[in-house]
Amino acid sequence: MDIIRIIVAILLPPLGVFLQVGIGKHFWINIVLTLFGYLPGIIHAVYIIAKK
Repeated sequence: MDIIRIIVAILLPPLGVFLQVGIGKHFWINIVLTLFGYLPGIIHAVYIIAKK
C-alpha cells in the first residue's frame, strides 16, 4: 500500500499526505510547500509516507 501512496505523492503531494495522516498539520505544511514549489512538496510527502 505504501507504493501506491508514494506514486500518488509524486503526482499530487497533498493527496499522498492526506492518505497517510489525514487533515492535520503535515497536510497543511505540504500544501504550503507544494505552493512554493512542486519538488519540496514531493520530498515532504515521500518523507511523511516513508517515516511510518
